[in-house]
Amino acid sequence: MVRRGRSRLVVAGVAIVLGTLGAAARQEAQPSGTGWQLPPDADETKSPLTVDEKVLAAGKSLYQDKCQRCHGPSGLGDGPDGDPESAADMDLTNPKRTARNSDGIVFYKVWNGRKKPKMPAQKDELTKNQVWAVVAHVQSLRKPATK
Repeated sequence: MVRRGRSRLVVAGVAIVLGTLGAAARQEAQPSGTGWQLPPDADETKSPLTVDEKVLAAGKSLYQDKCQRCHGPSGLGDGPDGDPESAADMDLTNPKRTARNSDGIVFYKVWNGRKKPKMPAQKDELTKNQVWAVVAHVQSLRKPATK
């Protein structure tokens, strides 16, 4: 009887440790303090779409409908509904941010959104392929990094 109790205690302890490690791993997957919900493999996630003129046109149309109000027509963060205090964070063209915002990162930011600064989640509004089309358009707005 005592052995069974100890075994259950050990199993419970292992479950708690694994749960804590899992929570820590999920926490590390998100940039600290940003409010973004990003899976650990977000940076390596690739678009299932082949980017061509049709995908870029669809992405631009969706961007104009869902994103332009805040991010502005050219992605500079200067849209009429944008937060002037967060305009630098909302600038999608900044070459310094290119390395930190791979296609997968941008996808999950659009898909999940965040509360502050406000970025509406699109997972209830758009399909995954539509979000990937938006990602393709947004990436086309980027300025090349200067060396």
